[in-house]
Amino acid sequence: MNARSMLDYLGTEKAIRKLSTIYGDQAAAQAKRYQELAFMHERRYGDRSGLVICSAPGRTEIAGNHTDHQRGRVLAAAVDLDTLCAATPNAQMRVTLWSDGYQKPFIVDLNDLDVHEDEKETTLSLIRGVASRMQQLGYKIGGFDAEVSSTVFKGSGLSSSAAFEVMLVSVFDALFNGFKIDAQTRAVISQYAENEYFGKPSGLLDQMASSVGGLVTMDFREEKAKIEALSYDFAAKGYVLCVVAAGGDHGNLTNEYAAIPKEMREVAEALGGKVLTDIKPDVMEQKIPVLKGKVSDRAILRALHFYDEDQRIPQLVEAIKQDQLPEFLALIVASGDSSQRLLQNLYVPGRDNQEMTLALELSRRMLEKDGAWRIHGGGFAGTILAFVPKDALDAYRARMDSVFGEGATTVLSVRPVGPAVIGLQSAPHLRA
Repeated sequence: MNARSMLDYLGTEKAIRKLSTIYGDQAAAQAKRYQELAFMHERRYGDRSGLVICSAPGRTEIAGNHTDHQRGRVLAAAVDLDTLCAATPNAQMRVTLWSDGYQKPFIVDLNDLDVHEDEKETTLSLIRGVASRMQQLGYKIGGFDAEVSSTVFKGSGLSSSAAFEVMLVSVFDALFNGFKIDAQTRAVISQYAENEYFGKPSGLLDQMASSVGGLVTMDFREEKAKIEALSYDFAAKGYVLCVVAAGGDHGNLTNEYAAIPKEMREVAEALGGKVLTDIKPDVMEQKIPVLKGKVSDRAILRALHFYDEDQRIPQLVEAIKQDQLPEFLALIVASGDSSQRLLQNLYVPGRDNQEMTLALELSRRMLEKDGAWRIHGGGFAGTILAFVPKDALDAYRARMDSVFGEGATTVLSVRPVGPAVIGLQSAPHLRA
């Protein structure tokens, strides 16, 4: 497709029907968003052939707070907020990417795929890292020119970085490989870019949830993660899934995040393992007298959180399967309590602002009799997660927005698929 044919197609009822498989009743509005991005691409680069539009979703962590990097279990879902990219191949080994909110493009020479220390924690590092890992694994890469727009707001706890990484893999894959990379490989490539090039030692939860799509539970004990798709309509049961942007920015908190897996590994290594899943929970608890003094007290508490949280995941999955919503909500509250008391990722000691703690306490006061609340994602800044009864949503939103700013509360829906592409010759209208 070129830009003109893409614009024409996106204006048809057929396109809206196709997009409804991703966006539901928001498909018409999303088609306009796709058109705007295609138009921006045409205006910047001309009416070139080979245009694809790739969408990769953000994710919400339902439970499994900081368990993935210890090869534990998680419960997560892709959401209806996404990162969108319109791209065409070019004749050079160079990526030029313009993104909303930035005054100049991100440009990466793909002839140089070494790690650049001065690019750590930047968009450039993610582009270079994704390309490097794909080439290492034998996939084709090439230069492209791109226009990017995202509704996964940065620092939101919905993992804008994972959505961006998965989107990049999808663009390279769609333009040069026929969009054939499987979901797990796509996630592993994305994680590699974030760990080795960006410099953030994240687990695989974020990238896997974005890459797989839907509501999923994942077990990372084996090299190939065990993934189970789940189905549950919270809205039909009278509950709405929300995130509240309480404030702060993840951008300057890499050291705080890195300390969590580091301290958990210290406990595992002191007991002869590499990660906490190498050590049985009862063995770790029996060895606390040995650990005391070898590792920090906080490391011991964080390890206890891991074991409790890891064991909560199958209980949550079973509650979903058995339609035991009160039990499910109680377990979500317990997950949040463990993050606050043991994992200690609500705020950074020494900083006056404690937005996450305040947001959670306000939620508790409103939802304690019916609902659930917990820290969301990495913690320290960004968002909290809440399950809110439909009849309490207006009051909850008004209360949280009055404290944290208009629009702080976002209602989420589970997106049934991971990344999707429009414009492939083999599947010209939509492929997910």
